[in-house]
Amino acid sequence: MDEIRIQKFLSECGVCSRRSAEKAILEGRVTVNMQEAQIGMKIDPSKDTVRFDGRTVSKKRGTHCVYIMLNKPEGYVTTLSDDKGRKTVAELIKGVGERVYPVGRLDMSSEGLLILTNDGELTNKLTHPRHKIPKVYIVTIQTLVQPEKIAELASLNEIDGQKIMPVECMIEKYNQTSTSVKMTLYEGKNRQIRKMCEKVGLNIKRLKRIAVGEIKLDVPKGKWRYLDKEEIDYLKSI
Repeated sequence: MDEIRIQKFLSECGVCSRRSAEKAILEGRVTVNMQEAQIGMKIDPSKDTVRFDGRTVSKKRGTHCVYIMLNKPEGYVTTLSDDKGRKTVAELIKGVGERVYPVGRLDMSSEGLLILTNDGELTNKLTHPRHKIPKVYIVTIQTLVQPEKIAELASLNEIDGQKIMPVECMIEKYNQTSTSVKMTLYEGKNRQIRKMCEKVGLNIKRLKRIAVGEIKLDVPKGKWRYLDKEEIDYLKSI
């Protein structure tokens, strides 16, 4: 069997995306033949033994790729296990039938659309910023926000000293005590929306993702469903 880079192997086995694999390798969570893996090293899946967090990884013939949409409630971490004992999204997707992994993240205090799959190649595609897949959020601010402040929010071009791509911001609805702002991002830096709002002095009451590209959230909070063929074909076509 031909040799393959360790990140690509982990991705094709549905363990995680290539970028997540690189992070795991740097953290010492991946071994090859009982030795710590190195980024970029090549393996022969027919001869080498790869372990991820102590579990042997192998390609299963005929593995069925699964794609689901979850409406994540706040208070859950976007991971399958947590050493701090916090609630995880794994508790919400029992019955899926395959071990699936989150595509991207929503922080513990955020809610809404989360796609999970065991298709590593698709995960890598959807999380890579070069594809510029729009992710739409409804952000509820704890006060009446003037249009000038929304313009200031949309004009931000850096957070934490890092450049960010333009973010579309528009007021959805408002009253005297709160304002709902639709924000469309084309990348997903860590806690980007929260950091942007903090930078312009806006306090977030609620943060909910409602769409990833053309995939729209349509299940109740805490529930999940399989993506249909049209949705899967759309994601693969990106």
